[in-house]
Amino acid sequence: MNDQFNADDILKGATEFPLRVPGVVAMVTDRQRNIYEGAAGKRSMDGDADMTLDTVFGHFSTTKAFTATAALQLLEEGLLDLDAPAEQYVPDIGKLAVIEGFDVKGDPVYRPPKRKITTRMLLLHQAGFGYEFFSKVYSRLVAENGQQSVISGTKASLMAPLLFDPGEEWNYGINLDWCGQVIEGITGKRLGDVFRTRLFEPLGIQSMTFELNDSLRQKLAVMHVREADGSLTPIDFELPDQPEVHMGGHGLYGTVGDYMRFIRMWLNDGMGENGRVLKADTVAMAAQNQLGDMKITPLISSDSTLSNDAEFFPGQPKSWSFNFMVNDEVAPSGRPAGSLGWAGLANLFYWIDRKNGFGGFWATQILPFGDPVSFPGYLKFETAFHHWLKASGD
Repeated sequence: MNDQFNADDILKGATEFPLRVPGVVAMVTDRQRNIYEGAAGKRSMDGDADMTLDTVFGHFSTTKAFTATAALQLLEEGLLDLDAPAEQYVPDIGKLAVIEGFDVKGDPVYRPPKRKITTRMLLLHQAGFGYEFFSKVYSRLVAENGQQSVISGTKASLMAPLLFDPGEEWNYGINLDWCGQVIEGITGKRLGDVFRTRLFEPLGIQSMTFELNDSLRQKLAVMHVREADGSLTPIDFELPDQPEVHMGGHGLYGTVGDYMRFIRMWLNDGMGENGRVLKADTVAMAAQNQLGDMKITPLISSDSTLSNDAEFFPGQPKSWSFNFMVNDEVAPSGRPAGSLGWAGLANLFYWIDRKNGFGGFWATQILPFGDPVSFPGYLKFETAFHHWLKASGD
């Protein structure tokens, strides 16, 4: 396959001067197995360790789809009502108000929300939450008003106000972190324990965890920052290794190979390597647009150290499912309409094409999001695959 796909060359090219990524791991799977696995570059600009297939990454928002899957399991079992107030499962979410702005002293001005948050709203990013790096209001609350950053792994970081009344907009934010709390409220277990028994074991996943240990840390890709001149600086950055909250929106660490097992489950109508994870009907439902006529919007940065302005396939309409972006049209990369995908803050990207039975993943550890080398490198990788797939079918 690689002779036609040229994937190794794409990965190697992404790690070469002048502009480059330190290292990258990328894979493509069909419904049965990985049909491409590649690694290039180094785990750190300052080290000698090669980037390898068993390198461990902070997965950031690629965590979200796992949390949604666990919620869908509880829906199947009749333990979760998507349209019931989420405070029924996690009372603290009912304490949150809508922020209307700041008074002349710089203090936040709040009012009660017009309606209660539901788990459906959390899954669809319609509950009213944001992120400090995509919301000037949240950014100001963190900088000036004592709001804890979401990367702190604390319960206090989740007690952020709503930016709008629940259900009225699509806005990317801490919704899936709260969804993880709903799951814990229903099961009485920490999210990591829920994932281990309900997801990781049937999927055959061994490396993924919310609590980074020394064994995994030895294989960890180092975080880098892209400076204004395009250079890269390694930084000492890890999410808390014993977080107060297992963050369902961003907290997982693990290998790309284990993520491919999760992608294959979505390609195989809910069947994992060691057993069924979701019913086929649930997968079919969850993979569809759940926003109606509403479309997702570009991600506009409020903190250039963590994210650039970013959008997949500008000018094309995109919807949202449980819990993926849905391409409404054939993408410039060749990704078919109806395909699923999303990303993680440190420039990790994936797609899932259920119609044709393929999925792919590209992993780096670079901030800010929307990196000018990693993001185009991923799109080149995905585009090359779809060109190969089309050519092989002609």
